[in-house]
Amino acid sequence: NQTEVTEFIMMGFPSLQPFHKPLFLLLLLIYLFTIFGNLLVFTIIRTNPKLHTPMYFFVSVLSFLEICYTAATIPKMLSNLLSERKRISFSGCLLQIYFFHSLGATECYLLTVMAYDRYLAICSPLRYPAVMTSKLCIRLAASCWVCGLLGPIAEIILASKLPFCGPNKIEHIFCDFPPLLSLACTDTSINVLVDFTVNACKILATFLLIMTSYLQIIRAILQIRSATGRKKAFSTCAAHLTVVVIFFGSILFMYVRLTKSYSLDYDRALAVVYAVLTPFLNPIIYSLRNKEIKAALK
Repeated sequence: NQTEVTEFIMMGFPSLQPFHKPLFLLLLLIYLFTIFGNLLVFTIIRTNPKLHTPMYFFVSVLSFLEICYTAATIPKMLSNLLSERKRISFSGCLLQIYFFHSLGATECYLLTVMAYDRYLAICSPLRYPAVMTSKLCIRLAASCWVCGLLGPIAEIILASKLPFCGPNKIEHIFCDFPPLLSLACTDTSINVLVDFTVNACKILATFLLIMTSYLQIIRAILQIRSATGRKKAFSTCAAHLTVVVIFFGSILFMYVRLTKSYSLDYDRALAVVYAVLTPFLNPIIYSLRNKEIKAALK
């Protein structure tokens, strides 16, 4: 007497039910600022010839990526905060998971490329202009997008074949693999293992590459004799390193694990950090801490 589930109900923030309208206003303001801030950074970099350098090219790509990344989850979260029945179709859920994970993977790869750019600029300054050409920058950025968009296809295919015949309440703020797998009417150990393997290879590999680049960068900076030179060299990396710590710090705890889920509040809190706060903070980090972008804005 089991029936196939064709739609899910997003639980969102059930413990904050009385505060859904204030939460909607807060999230709407954050989303508008995220869109406007990243669009402003992107426009400033693309229209100012002084900022047409590899470093700022990658920053502009990151800003555009954050606009797409937030569009995958926040609009649906906003509508759910005002809806009585927070429904999403099975195909819509899988589509949201796909875009969220593919754009998140693209960000992992892009942050790695940005670390490589800073490594070349500081550790090999004489070779940097010859190596990091505009053609290479475009190829690296395109590779990040292609690899990111192809990344979660295997996980999506496996999830689409799972039977869902019981509960249909997703205990999360948006559709994601861990809460979706917990609703399946069959053993999902293969899905969990594939999800862990893909995320471990993707997240850990990129994070280790970034950390390796920064170890080399720090060693090169410490060899600079003047304090002014050391400060200037490190300032070009500080914004990127801040974004890396916030973004990777949250997704490592969320996705590189062999369990379907930890506590629901734990998952929701981490999701807010990497899905909402990181894109929100990016334009602040890259504009308020960057003299050249502030000068271009003025």
